[in-house]
Amino acid sequence: MDIFEKRKKDILEKLDKSNIGGWDEKIVELCNKINNKKNFYTTSSCSGRIILLKDKDKKAPNLFLFVSHEKVDFKKFIEAVKKIKEKEVSFKQEPCGLHIACRNLDEAQEILDKARKIGWKKSGIISSKKRYIIELFGTAKLEFPIISKGKVLVDESFLRVALEKANKNLEKSWKQIKELERIF
Repeated sequence: MDIFEKRKKDILEKLDKSNIGGWDEKIVELCNKINNKKNFYTTSSCSGRIILLKDKDKKAPNLFLFVSHEKVDFKKFIEAVKKIKEKEVSFKQEPCGLHIACRNLDEAQEILDKARKIGWKKSGIISSKKRYIIELFGTAKLEFPIISKGKVLVDESFLRVALEKANKNLEKSWKQIKELERIF
């Protein structure tokens, strides 16, 4: 077993440290396809999400006040907003993201080039002495402050439009995931 294979085995056997404790349903098939290839493995993944989080400069415990990796119903969302007691809160809809370790630079570049052609524009190769990592991120995202000084900054009609856009962006992310599955 060479160094790459050992790292792959170690990473894939580790306990999941993500907030949801496992792969998002919408990206699990892609991760499985990648991890079944000899020269690749995933180190992190997210199919996209809608979140409300404490507005902090750095990561802190219990940062997320609401998280969904699925489209969100407006009534459910408004109920979540009304329950928040924090003084400063941000709304974020984040696109899909994926980190893939590659055995060599040529393979990393080939996958990156193909991914960019199908819309993974915010992507690149992170290299080190030990391995090459492809970092792929979708482009469809939203972010804005939603609560400041304990008061909701926008009315429900704005939130309805923002949530509709966020849900459409998640669908776009999921289509990008399916396109990337075809490459693998």
